[in-house]
Amino acid sequence: MKTMKIHSTGIALAKECLEGNTRLNWLKPLARLSALVWVVVVPLSGCRTETRLYDTELVPYRSVKLREGDVLSISFPGSPNLNVTAQPIRRDGTISLPLVNEVAAAGKTPAELETELLKLYEKQIELKQISVTVQSSAYPVFVTGSVVHPGKIQVDRPITDLEAIMEAGGFDPLKANMRSVVILRYEDGQLKHYIRNLKRILEGKSSRLLYLRPSDIVYVPEKTF
Repeated sequence: MKTMKIHSTGIALAKECLEGNTRLNWLKPLARLSALVWVVVVPLSGCRTETRLYDTELVPYRSVKLREGDVLSISFPGSPNLNVTAQPIRRDGTISLPLVNEVAAAGKTPAELETELLKLYEKQIELKQISVTVQSSAYPVFVTGSVVHPGKIQVDRPITDLEAIMEAGGFDPLKANMRSVVILRYEDGQLKHYIRNLKRILEGKSSRLLYLRPSDIVYVPEKTF
């Protein structure tokens, strides 16, 4: 019963962390992350099986929900006169587009926004093709465990799990278990874990890098001898 209570507490803490709750003082991130890692992540770090990745998670931004401040480029291959570049998502979550005026963008993935725009422009364009590209986006990710400089990283570009670890100074050469790196992500009301074998990537045996989402936590466990 105590184990279940501790695990539930860890999940609640993870939810607060990943939702950016201001009650959590991120000036003390390592203490919070350490608690989270021990109650939620460590029991999983011995697992060698990688969670299945969808293709959209292997392409920058395609699986990430758009947010206020993101800058978009929207192209209409059949109607280039409608193309829009450097369109920021405003504080109310909307963007302004020709012919259809304001469109809600925040909270949707680029693919979902493309689908909505195709409906809005159904009568205005002949070639039913619209492309939404994120030009820039700023968000935090967190790297902890056996890395040289654990902590919070503020990024303004697509970043993979391996790149985030490099931004944190790289793997601890004596302690890091590169075969069982954990990505901790809160989405769809659930705490999800991705177990990643980054050693295979460094050895050239795999090229499946995972693009991080806002507030993802990357945990590099220690080797077990």
